[in-house]
Amino acid sequence: MWSSPFITQPSSVSQIMLRVLLALIPGIALYVWYFGPAILVSIALASVTALATEAVMLKLRQRPLGPFLSDNSALLTAWLLALSIPALAPWWLVVVGTAFAIAISKHLYGGLGNNPFNPAMIGYAVLIISFPVHMTHWITPHGMGGIELSFGEQLNYIFDGVLPDGLKLDAVTMATPLDTLKTQLHLGLSVNDIRDMPIYGYLAGKGSELVAIGFAIGGLYLLSIRIISWHLPVAFLASLFATAGVFHLVDPAHYVTPLFHWFSGAAMLGAFFILTDPVTSPTTAKGKLIFAAGAGLLTYLIRVFGGFPDGMAFATLLMNICVPLIDAWTQPKVFGKKGDSK
Repeated sequence: MWSSPFITQPSSVSQIMLRVLLALIPGIALYVWYFGPAILVSIALASVTALATEAVMLKLRQRPLGPFLSDNSALLTAWLLALSIPALAPWWLVVVGTAFAIAISKHLYGGLGNNPFNPAMIGYAVLIISFPVHMTHWITPHGMGGIELSFGEQLNYIFDGVLPDGLKLDAVTMATPLDTLKTQLHLGLSVNDIRDMPIYGYLAGKGSELVAIGFAIGGLYLLSIRIISWHLPVAFLASLFATAGVFHLVDPAHYVTPLFHWFSGAAMLGAFFILTDPVTSPTTAKGKLIFAAGAGLLTYLIRVFGGFPDGMAFATLLMNICVPLIDAWTQPKVFGKKGDSK
């Protein structure tokens, strides 16, 4: 028998962040299955860099190391950034992006709870603007390429930039499904012609669509244990679906189905793990809906009409700018207050 009072201890920041990290594991496992273990190296590099940078910044700011290093927030930033960039990215690229995310976009603003922008997405934006070539070499899914690198060969490339004799990087990497779609449409092909290419599966890209499902499963777990609320993922996915649906209905030959956009790129990762950052998202329920719907719209517009194949990061950062205004507009009235007194 349970005795009253039925009061539960609120989860600590460390516990919440740990559960979010655990929720990423299904997507990571599928990533390893289809693209190889190189992503684990990127995650390890990003994790070590994040913790080291966090320690240095805390020391410079004269803050205690223990409580902040153990809250798992730096690790979450590291994992999200590592999952957003190519798994074969050189080691220094991962280190630079992660260090920038922690030192500049987090601690420059006062540390956890004060940063207005999602640190992982800031790190991604810096990397794709500064090193665009390195950010386009994505590993070919297992079974699609004629040549596949062993784990040792992947390590050699990540740390030394060396491939087996006579092998070029283009032979083991490929453009993302979103990038391929945009390129082929510009060349005059129709959606039906493009969707028949070997790179595409039932919903989106082969391999990547199942990785997206893995992240969706992790996101549903977070919803079930109430770590995140439904407002952000539902509003984002609904907005992305509706926008893509309108364009597809108007011109199906040049605009793919909404499900393609759901299961391509970072849509599922963004819906459940990036937009739901409690620090950089609105505090009100109505504000969360506006914020996520705007991110869904911007993600589609950047993907289809912008210069980048995936717009998740920039859509998030643009909506982060609007959060103070959204919160100000959507704050409920104080109970019992009829109007402003003069």
